[in-house]
Amino acid sequence: MLKFIVKRILWALVTIWAIISITFIIMHSIPGDPFAREGSMPEAVYQNLRSFYNLDEPLYVQYGLYLKQIAQFDFGPSLKSNTLTVNDYIANGFPVSLQLGAQALILAVCLGLILGVIAAVNRNKWPDYFAMVLAIIGISVPSFILATFLINFLAVEWRLFPVATWQTMKHTVLPTISLAMLPMAYIARLMRSSMLEVLNQDYMITAKSKGLNKGFILIKYGLRNAILPVVTVLGIITANLVTGSFIVEHIFGVPGIGELFVKGIFNRDYPVILGSTIFYSIILIFLILIVDIAYTWIDPRIKVTGESK
Repeated sequence: MLKFIVKRILWALVTIWAIISITFIIMHSIPGDPFAREGSMPEAVYQNLRSFYNLDEPLYVQYGLYLKQIAQFDFGPSLKSNTLTVNDYIANGFPVSLQLGAQALILAVCLGLILGVIAAVNRNKWPDYFAMVLAIIGISVPSFILATFLINFLAVEWRLFPVATWQTMKHTVLPTISLAMLPMAYIARLMRSSMLEVLNQDYMITAKSKGLNKGFILIKYGLRNAILPVVTVLGIITANLVTGSFIVEHIFGVPGIGELFVKGIFNRDYPVILGSTIFYSIILIFLILIVDIAYTWIDPRIKVTGESK
């Protein structure tokens, strides 16, 4: 297990380096300048700004300087702020995205598992149809459409929830629902398919023939094996939710990582774009590693590559 973890960490570092390099090249290949000169900006001021942020250096020099900063966990200064660095932006935005993502994850996993199990146990009956119709709607309707619908009816028409601010728990309800709907639908469909396969296994049939309680059989033997495919994708789902949805955060005015990234693109703020991308990648890779380890713990039959079989 230790060898497996070390190997995965080394591959994670290589992957992060590749992401940094590719994102750096793409950002600097886009035509334009973050300090687009206006008529009132003197030439000397323009050149001083480029020199201060090393934008007048060759690309390979900028790349080397940036790698040195990243090695020190310093994402550099923002090109559009005189007081805040990218680290400050992430420190301010990540707790908000973490709260929103955690709420959406809990909602998506709980409802997804419940709907998937209900649909599988009641195959070809109305609970199955209801759960799958809800899942299809969740997958088919884009998050920005759902967000607009929720704002129009629950906030504007019925005035049940506030929007465009981030103050109390009531402000988090609508963005949480908007963010959780797609992963909830995906988990429900995946859980239904997996549970149907498990219900037909010999050990499930044997347990039923022994007269054991159906609920006990479903939880003890069925759920643990059926949940494995869900655990496989849970790392990516968690990373997407925790780091925030760009569209949902922008629509609801949530001051998280997603909103930070969108503003960075509009402002051509290279350090903000690179910093948020790298931060997102680190979380994603870390969660995938955790899921791989958890996968072997949930099902002892699965062996880590390289260990004795």
